Amino acid sequence: MDSPNSQAKMNDFQSQSDYSNVTFTKVKLEAGRVNGKEFYDCVFDHCALRESTFRDCKFNDCIFQDCDLGLVRFDQSLFSETRFERCKVMGVNWTLATWSRFQSASPIHFTECVVDFSAFIGLTLRSITFQKCSAKEVEFSDADLSFADFSGTDLAKSRFQQTNLTRANFVNATNYS
Repeated sequence: MDSPNSQAKMNDFQSQSDYSNVTFTKVKLEAGRVNGKEFYDCVFDHCALRESTFRDCKFNDCIFQDCDLGLVRFDQSLFSETRFERCKVMGVNWTLATWSRFQSASPIHFTECVVDFSAFIGLTLRSITFQKCSAKEVEFSDADLSFADFSGTDLAKSRFQQTNLTRANFVNATNYS
């Protein structure tokens, strides 16, 4: 499993506690549970993980591309330099994950994703990226999103009550107030 670009199946999650340089392709785990796993430099490609729970997991330098992560729960999971590209990440309560209030940059980035109906309430995610995303009805209240990049993102009905948006980029973003 630990060889570069090796393929894996979701049922392999039961046999190992950590994965390094593994590509998970077209894995289907809907409403499943993954507990206490660590992922390093892994790629999740075209995976259907809708309504699944990842509890006490670590994602380091991982990429999720073209995945369905709708209503996923990342309970007490930790992220470091994780990218979401062209994913459906709708209805995710990001406040359930574990976040450091002292990080200098955001550990997650979204490009061309749908993150509608998600919650980032009270989180410190400086320099978080939402490039060319749909972020409709997202709750950003009380968050520190200084230096965030919302370029090209549709923010219809999203809430920014008492949010730190110092030096945030809203170039070509739409429907925000």
